[in-house]
Amino acid sequence: MQLGNLKLAAGAALAPMAGATDASMRRLCAEHGAVCTVSEMVSAKALTMGDKKSPQLMAGGGGKAPFGVQLFGAEPEVMAQAAQLICEMRSKTPFDFIDINMGCPAPKIVGPGAGSALLKDPPLAGAVAKAVRDAVPAEIPVTVKLRIGWDDETMTGGETAKRCEDAGIAMLTVHGRTRQEMYNPGIHTDEIAKIKAGVSIPVLANGDVVTAEDAVKLIADTGCDGVAVGRGAMGNPWLFAQIAAALQGREIPAPPTLAERFRVLKEHIYSMCEEKGEFIAMQQARGHAAWYMHGLRGAAALRRECCGMRYFTDLDAVIEHAWQLQSER
Repeated sequence: MQLGNLKLAAGAALAPMAGATDASMRRLCAEHGAVCTVSEMVSAKALTMGDKKSPQLMAGGGGKAPFGVQLFGAEPEVMAQAAQLICEMRSKTPFDFIDINMGCPAPKIVGPGAGSALLKDPPLAGAVAKAVRDAVPAEIPVTVKLRIGWDDETMTGGETAKRCEDAGIAMLTVHGRTRQEMYNPGIHTDEIAKIKAGVSIPVLANGDVVTAEDAVKLIADTGCDGVAVGRGAMGNPWLFAQIAAALQGREIPAPPTLAERFRVLKEHIYSMCEEKGEFIAMQQARGHAAWYMHGLRGAAALRRECCGMRYFTDLDAVIEHAWQLQSER
């Protein structure tokens, strides 16, 4: 799959997730086969106003895979200015493409008209896409992540996608729910398929992929060029290698052993502590560690223990308890 001058292998992309896809997770998923990664979303307005936290969200790159910086905002001029600022930072904060968020359903994002609120105004969405595309060098691809619509009566994903294509967007990632549906119920593969059929640029399908078989079926059902995995990758970076194998016709790797699961967990959290300092990192690490407990005996109790972690050494106690619970099988 071609993304401007970038060539992406068959497999799955890591979808951007606020509070989750930091540099540590991006590098980890890239090591396990993610074909590209995207930063947590960066506020265009905050960036243009000199906010010091915004550059931190895009620092650290994406490891071995192509890396994109995701911007959100609803004003074409501000989005263009932010994109230019990101390009000026490129020597210190390398990236490969810029992604525009038209899919986030969070009230604090849609309230000012950004994220999936842009689906209520396809002409504005197209203007945002064009402003960013025109503001950055031609060799830097610009992509868009969107949903199938705002609600059942405002199914504008197809029109928005076409306007983005006309604006010069190189690739789309389509989450198969409306904003009203948030993250439930299941995704609408038929609506993703309609959007894919209406454009000629690559499209990644997104939503409910938790196994390699899910990815294969989603591509078959939608005709998309690949998939993007979000929540399914939490605590499970091995999913990317499994999806790549399935799509390339190879034998799917076995799930990780318990020892491998805990080794990667410790590596992940240690990397976060090095990046952000133990105090901040361990607050954020609680959620990550809890995901690694999914499917284990006593998972509910282990997740509660994860939520109480304050220091990196607290992770050892959680892992030791997990080992004890599994040995009781």
